[in-house]
Amino acid sequence: MDQAYDTYTAADHATWRRLFERQMEQLPAIASRAYLDGLGQVGFVADHIPNFNEDTNPRLRALTGWEVYVVPGLIPHRAFYELLAHRQFPASTWLRSPEQLDYLEEPDMFHDTFGHVPLLSNQAFCDFMADLSRVALRHIDSEEALQCLSRLYWYTVEFGLIREEGTLKIYGGGILSSPGESQHCLSAEVPKIDFDVATLLRTPYHIDRFQERYFVIDSYRQLYESVPEIGELLDEMIGKSVFY
Repeated sequence: MDQAYDTYTAADHATWRRLFERQMEQLPAIASRAYLDGLGQVGFVADHIPNFNEDTNPRLRALTGWEVYVVPGLIPHRAFYELLAHRQFPASTWLRSPEQLDYLEEPDMFHDTFGHVPLLSNQAFCDFMADLSRVALRHIDSEEALQCLSRLYWYTVEFGLIREEGTLKIYGGGILSSPGESQHCLSAEVPKIDFDVATLLRTPYHIDRFQERYFVIDSYRQLYESVPEIGELLDEMIGKSVFY
C-alpha cells in the first residue's frame, strides 16, 4: 500500500494540526526526552501531515534503519511481528474526523505516527521491538503465548512510563496520542509498578478505558536487555502449559 499523500485534504491537515498542537501543549513537560528529541529528528510539525516516502522514512533510515510501512488498519499477529522483525513499523494512513478527536475504536494515523514514530529514533527502543518480535514469531502458533506478549507490548510500547532523572515521563504511544490518558497516567491515584517481565506477562489490560496501572522502566536499554528473559519465561510457560 501507499500513503497516497496527495489525497489528504485541507481539512485533514487542519485536523492533524489541531491534534498535534493540543498534545504539544502538555507533552514537553511530561513526555520522555527521547520522544521529544525524536519529534524533531523525524521532522514532525503541526502544519502538515507527515509524508512517509519523501520525509519520514529517509530520516528514520538514517537514524536507526527503520521505516514506516503502510497497512490498511489492524493486521494479523504474524504480519505485524514480521514487519517489526524487519524494522518496519506498521501504520495506517486514515485520519480521524473532527467528531472523533477524543476516542477511536481502532488506531488511526495520528496514533500510529505521532504516538509511535518519534521513538523509532532511539536505537535501544528499536532493538527491543525487533528482538521482541523475533520471540513472538517463534511462538506464533500459540495463542496463549501471543496473549502474554500482547500484554507486555501493551504496557511498554503502548502505555509505558519511564523514570528520567527521578521523574516519571511518558513513552508509550497510546498515552502520547491521548490528551486524557496523558494526565491520568501520572495521577498519584493510579498505581505505578516497576518493570518486571513475569508480572507483565500475567497482567491483563483494557482497551476501552484508561488503564488501572502502569509499568515503569528505568531506561530503554533495560527494555532491550529484558528480551532473553521474556523468551525464557515464555518457553517455560509453554513447556508447563501454565498461562495466566
